[in-house]
Amino acid sequence: MNRGFWFAVTLVLAATMVLVSCGPAAEPTAAPTEPPAAQPTAEPEVVEPEDAEITLLWGFWGSPEEKASHERVAEAFMAEHPNFQFEYMFAPWDDYFTKLQTVWAGGDPTAIPDVLFLWPTPSYAARGVLENLQPYIERDNYNLDDYWPYLLDSARYEGDVYGLPRDIEAHALYYNKKLFDEAGVAYPTDEWTWDDLLVAAEKLTKVDANGRVSQYALGMEGGKWPIWVGQAGGMVLDDLSNPSKCTLDTPEAIKGLQFFYDLMDKGYAIRSATMSQQGGDQAVFETGQVAMIIQNSSRVASFNANADLDYDVAAVPIPVGGQRWDMNGGAAWVMSAGADNKEAAWQFLKWLQSPGGGESMYTKNGEIFPALRSVANSEDFMGVEKPANRQAFVIGAEAAKPGGFAYFPEWDELSGSIISPQLDRLWAGEATPEEVVPGLCEAVDAFLADNGYPK
Repeated sequence: MNRGFWFAVTLVLAATMVLVSCGPAAEPTAAPTEPPAAQPTAEPEVVEPEDAEITLLWGFWGSPEEKASHERVAEAFMAEHPNFQFEYMFAPWDDYFTKLQTVWAGGDPTAIPDVLFLWPTPSYAARGVLENLQPYIERDNYNLDDYWPYLLDSARYEGDVYGLPRDIEAHALYYNKKLFDEAGVAYPTDEWTWDDLLVAAEKLTKVDANGRVSQYALGMEGGKWPIWVGQAGGMVLDDLSNPSKCTLDTPEAIKGLQFFYDLMDKGYAIRSATMSQQGGDQAVFETGQVAMIIQNSSRVASFNANADLDYDVAAVPIPVGGQRWDMNGGAAWVMSAGADNKEAAWQFLKWLQSPGGGESMYTKNGEIFPALRSVANSEDFMGVEKPANRQAFVIGAEAAKPGGFAYFPEWDELSGSIISPQLDRLWAGEATPEEVVPGLCEAVDAFLADNGYPK
């Protein structure tokens, strides 16, 4: 273990606290002004992991059920590779990054996971704590062409791949058939437009005698606003790797923000804070408080387990003359730059991200929409009975494009400290896009200039 390397990393990380979100809109992170250079990763030395007993420390977040799922994946790998054993660094989402920051800053290299689940990859790669996977990929001819277009951009730093995304957002419009039938509304199709959504929303929204909404048409997390902006042709910044200015003030971006704002302002969509207080989009959908939600495939397993819920999915509606667009990103499996046995860690990473390996297991369990196109189009995903229109997720993945978040190291700080808090004012009904966006873009432009962008 290179203790000098970890000492250098500790000096940089000790004063910072990393808090990130599970999607592209991340919480603030203080990025070092002079990140340490990554440990050299020239041509990796070939070592045969089968020659000795190997223990890997694997880090991930999640619920107890998710932990059990990861452990089943490890057991399947060990069945094929009996000389491997695993130890785990696990914590719930809210605590995982704090725990990871603590072990990184603690100076004990044995506490650092060899392989771990992480987002956003470029931010950590810039700090020098991740292994550059590019030499391993090129040496072993690992197939990057199986990933959805643009997806690996979210895991690149300075042109090299530092992580292998496990999944992709791939959103769909979930709808409750019973509530549609009661309202006499035809089920959504993959050809629905924003206009179709609005017509249905008016009929699906119920208001009681006191003027309070008792049933909303739509539930959608505020952090998914880039979908509407991207469909309308907007972008958050003019360049996602080396930005010079905010572009949320363009007519296209304003159109997308205004559409989402109006859904909530008219009472058609439940406000984000209210939905969170009610248990999130899964809870309000299962209890019939909303007739539709826009979400990735992570809700499928829970909805399929609910015998009383009759639902299906369709492609997310787009504006007339707009484009199919979805968020391009997913948390990635990465290797620590200080891993004890990098060859063994790479062997496990390859298996995690392979058809028939971990990628297939997570997909068949209904936990992810896979990053690998071959798995998405296989029986591992398509063979599940519900929802019937699983092709809607494929439509979302095929439409995933850059634009909802950026790839430079300071993005998570910019998003978490400036962009998300200001846009949250829209979803709370505190201000309109016209009132928020000009000041928001001024603050974004000042942040970029203060951090030396464009470089």
